[in-house]
Amino acid sequence: MDRRETAALLAYIGRLDPRTIRTDQGEARDQLAQWHELLGDVPLATPHGWDARIAARQHIRISPYQIVPADIGRPWESYRRDRLARHTDPTPSVDPDDQAAWTAELVGTRRAVAAGTAQPAQARAITSGRDGIDPRLEARLREVGSCIPPHLRAAFAPYRPARAAREAAIAAGQPDALAVRCEWCEAQVGEPCRRRRIDPYGGARGNTPRATPHHGRIDLAAAQQAQQPAMA
Repeated sequence: MDRRETAALLAYIGRLDPRTIRTDQGEARDQLAQWHELLGDVPLATPHGWDARIAARQHIRISPYQIVPADIGRPWESYRRDRLARHTDPTPSVDPDDQAAWTAELVGTRRAVAAGTAQPAQARAITSGRDGIDPRLEARLREVGSCIPPHLRAAFAPYRPARAAREAAIAAGQPDALAVRCEWCEAQVGEPCRRRRIDPYGGARGNTPRATPHHGRIDLAAAQQAQQPAMA
C-alpha cells in the first residue's frame, strides 16, 4: 500500500470503529506514518482473493479490541503461506542451460503467487480419491491395456509372485480369486492368501503370503463368476 491507500484504509476503519479516529492533526499524521511503515508491503487488494478492508472488517466484527496493524498483517501472511503451499513450480520457459534466467523465472513466479497477482500452479494428479480416474487416463488405459509395459511387468513378476499369478490366471480366462474373500485364511478382497498352519492345540500359526490362492477361494471365485451372467 502507498500512503494514499493506507489513508483510505484508515478512513474505512474509522467508519466501522470510531475509536480509531484521530481528531488531532499531529496524531492523525503519526497514525498514518505508523500504519504505512508496518503495512507498506501489504497490498490493499489483489486480483485473487485478498482485500485488507475485508480483513479489517472481520476483526472489527468479531473482536472487542481496537484494531492494530498486526490485525491486517497476520491475515496477509497467512494468505501468502496458503498460496505458496498450494503452488507447484511450473517448468520455466527459458533455456535450462541459462541458470540465472531459469532461477529468475522461478523466483518471479513464486513472488507473483505470494503477492496475489498470479494463481498458484498446482500439479495435476492422474487420479483422484473422490472422483475416480481421469476420463482421459481411463481411455488411454483401455487403449494400451496397462500403464506398465509388458517387459517391465515380466521383470517385476519374481518380486510380486501373488500379483503375477493373479494376472496370469485372468489372462488365461480363469476366475479372479482375489476378487473374493478367502474363507480358509480369511484374506480380504484384493489381498493374497496366507499360509495358515494349525498347531497341535488347534490354534493357527504362520502368516506367510502365498503366491497362489487357496483352492477353496478359487472355487468360490469360479462360482461367483458363473452366477454373473444369470444375474445380468
